[in-house]
Amino acid sequence: MIAIPVGILLTRITSDTFKNSIFNIANIFQTIPTIALLALFVPLLGIGMPPAIVALFLFSLLPLLRNTYAGMQSVSEDIKESAKGMGYNSFQQLWKIEFKIAFPYIMSGLRMTTVYVISWTTIAAVIGAGGLGGLVMSGLSMNDAYYIFTGTILAVILALIVDFIMSKVEKKIIY
Repeated sequence: MIAIPVGILLTRITSDTFKNSIFNIANIFQTIPTIALLALFVPLLGIGMPPAIVALFLFSLLPLLRNTYAGMQSVSEDIKESAKGMGYNSFQQLWKIEFKIAFPYIMSGLRMTTVYVISWTTIAAVIGAGGLGGLVMSGLSMNDAYYIFTGTILAVILALIVDFIMSKVEKKIIY
């Protein structure tokens, strides 16, 4: 959720160099292969959940950051001027006008990020983080297609269910 306030803050900053730096840092984490980023944190944090949590956090930044930024950028200057004309202060304008207009973008980013994290979590089993990826890893080590297939199908079903629920929540909030 850090990506949402950072995305909003980036729309308030005038320095394109600073904005590009933030997006480039987020892009770097996104381009590192999942397994490599997980392995990178094992020497620092050990085997199991801690390196998985840090890696998943870093992976989740970019989609939500980009969508939040795009949503906030989609608010036209005319709307901002109208809010000022109605006497809104900066915070009221941000919260009551801009955030509401940007919210569909933000929800879309949150949906994408959530589904991504579910898929990346299955890979985290490689470093002992368990979860549905544990079934896949067990299947690979035992050469058992049933375990591999079961873990894969369960991860897909979980991602689809979460995406479905989030789409319903999004529609309920937005419309």
